[in-house]
Amino acid sequence: MSELQHKYDQLKETLAEMKRVVVAFSGGVDSTLLLKVALDTLGADNVLAVTTDSETYPSRELKDAKRIAIELGAPHKVVYTSELAIPGYVENTQNRCYFCKKNLFEELLPYINDSVEGYDHLVFGLIADDMSEHRPGVKAAREYGVRGPLQEVGLFKPEIRELGKQLGISNWDKPSFACLSSRIAYGETITLKNISKVDQAEDYLLSIGFRQVRVRTHNSIARIEVEPNEMTHLLEMGTEITNQLRKIGYEFVTMDLSGYKSGSMNRVLERGGSHELV
Repeated sequence: MSELQHKYDQLKETLAEMKRVVVAFSGGVDSTLLLKVALDTLGADNVLAVTTDSETYPSRELKDAKRIAIELGAPHKVVYTSELAIPGYVENTQNRCYFCKKNLFEELLPYINDSVEGYDHLVFGLIADDMSEHRPGVKAAREYGVRGPLQEVGLFKPEIRELGKQLGISNWDKPSFACLSSRIAYGETITLKNISKVDQAEDYLLSIGFRQVRVRTHNSIARIEVEPNEMTHLLEMGTEITNQLRKIGYEFVTMDLSGYKSGSMNRVLERGGSHELV
């Protein structure tokens, strides 16, 4: 038996023990795999996918989540929230994700406590990779008893993609995504205006063919991250991209020579430095 098969079997066993689950479903590959295996293991009558829609969740992502839920045959609800109204969130401290996840779990836990719905557990797409990064949301999950079955059985991102491919989920190779607030440098107030700038800029870059994109925002500076194999193309289109992002509201447009990296804003936390780009 391969190690991946062993982890897959463990995942099914873990979910089987949970009996009835609510899956916090973003539409990304992690939560999609979790939802798929939950449906296969427990049946659609015992699984509910819930997606929260807010200012920091692009409409293209919500549309994709709805499509995937239909593909999988999952009961699916969308809950509308305002992350900008969460106390402590807009100040954009290093614990921003704690406040976000705390609010998310508070929105979804009533489905567990509802005697009519009768679900037993709330689960989300935490993976093994996340345990080595700055993830304040994990603290909120522990406080509320929310579980991450993918992480519990030790599944890492490459394994999740491979397993998703084997199970036939359509987004097994979908680029990673995080909420738009993660693009704003720590310490800068999160506003609807700067979130909208990020959303427009990334939507534009995706529309012209870039696959994995982050527009990290440092006040008036856009620091673009793409995969190394797309850097040459980014430079070739530099004038056009700069003009478009200036129209959106950025004064300066740069490319990060390190390329795309999930959670790159956390580097300043790891070295204990300032959040400012100088």
